[in-house]
Formats: sequence, C-alpha cells, structure tokens
Amino acid sequence: MALKIRRRSRLRRKEATDFLGRLADEFGMAVPLDDVPLDEAEAGPHRLLLRGNDAIAIFLEGGIAPTIRGLLVFPAKKRSVTVDMGAVRFIYNGADVMAPGIVDADPGIRAGDIVWVRDEKNGRPLAIGRAIMDGPTMAREEKGKAIQTIHHVGDEIWRLGEEEP
Repeated sequence: MALKIRRRSRLRRKEATDFLGRLADEFGMAVPLDDVPLDEAEAGPHRLLLRGNDAIAIFLEGGIAPTIRGLLVFPAKKRSVTVDMGAVRFIYNGADVMAPGIVDADPGIRAGDIVWVRDEKNGRPLAIGRAIMDGPTMAREEKGKAIQTIHHVGDEIWRLGEEEP
C-alpha cells in the first residue's frame, strides 16, 4: 500500500530557512528559499519536508536528511559514499551498505552521521543511511556493515514522487 501525505502544514519562513540552512551546512545542498512553499507533512511513519509537492527531505531523530528525489534536484556536495556497481542491486532492494562494496567515502563522515550513497559509474543517489563507521574506515575496510539504510530508490518514500494511476 502506498504512503499518503497527511497533516500537511506550511512552515514559517524562519523554520524553512533553518531547515534549508542545515541541508546546506551538512550536505552542501543549495535549495533556494524562493516562492515555492515549504511544508512539513506526515506520510505513514515518516515526517517529510515538502517543496511544492516534492518530498526533498526527511526528518530523522535529531536531524534532517535529504531524500533521494531531493538529491536528484539539489545535488549534495558533502557526506557522499560511493559504491561499486556490484553493490547497486542490493542497495536498490534496501540492503544495508557493506564496507567491501565501498570505493570512496567523504573523509569528513563520522560514525552516526547521515550519509548518502551513490553509484560509481553515474554518481546517482541510491540511498540515505546512518554511517556505522567513519568515512576513511569504510573506504578501506574489507568486511562488515558500514551504513544502515534508512531510505532507498524504490521504497515507499521514493514512490511518493510517482504519479497515482
């Protein structure tokens, strides 16, 4: 069953500025504060930041993280983890990211940070997750789980952006 947007409320300018500032500081995303309305909404168990009708970010305990659709529109410059093409299908199916599949990681990543995962060939965002190791460790480690996946291409948050039939 698809998620439905519920309890949508318009953000005050100060709140909107604060959230967009955090996305800029933490992920290097340049989301303009323009005439497109920013709303906070619920969808199932998730709290989302909507820009117009697009869910560009998700609220997590103690923070905010971009959604994959948000990353496609406003590319992030920080906290990226690059995986080899062999890992893509597993991540696409919602698997956590294992260290052996990681070819590169932002050295500024600390364990516990929210990170975004992209594929090696196209650099396209695949997933958002919580780092279990820091960036330099996950880039060189040969075994173990490096990132706990929170949101991935094809999941219910991703499908919110698809038109209803």
